[in-house]
Amino acid sequence: MVFYRIACFSVFVILFDCCRKGRLSGYPRLGGGRDEQTMTWRERVRNLKRDMVAIALAVRDPRVPWYAKAVGACVVAYALSPIDLIPDFVPVLGYLDDLVLVPLGLLLVLRLIPAEVLAEHRAAASAIAERPGSRAGAVAVIVVWLAAALLLAIWLGNWLDFLGGPGVRN
Repeated sequence: MVFYRIACFSVFVILFDCCRKGRLSGYPRLGGGRDEQTMTWRERVRNLKRDMVAIALAVRDPRVPWYAKAVGACVVAYALSPIDLIPDFVPVLGYLDDLVLVPLGLLLVLRLIPAEVLAEHRAAASAIAERPGSRAGAVAVIVVWLAAALLLAIWLGNWLDFLGGPGVRN
């Protein structure tokens, strides 16, 4: 799953760069930010994350056309869904649909959303990204996972004792 996310972001970064440079016909040049030659990969990924949040915000905006909302909802649902068009265990083709469909869908959604609405939601997404993360929330999630692992270990220990106990005949 981690490989899938990294690969999708890498392909999307490449397609995003092509759009910014105007190499893909039919797609507008995407402005903003520094020159592509001086922009680092970290900044590009940060911009992608910002655009993902901006799309999620724009899908709920009443100024966005219904077809852009529908495509945006489908792309986000497909990207987050564990169910794929081609299952991931199929060699090469399993990840190919994710590498092609998700980035192209995101580019399509960016093109369908009006520019002024997208700019407004990008600013809101940047403000959301700058908010500090909740360490208490992270600690709570870690505590829940550790408790679940401990309960599983206790249950497995009791189950193994039951199987290998004195009443079992060899």
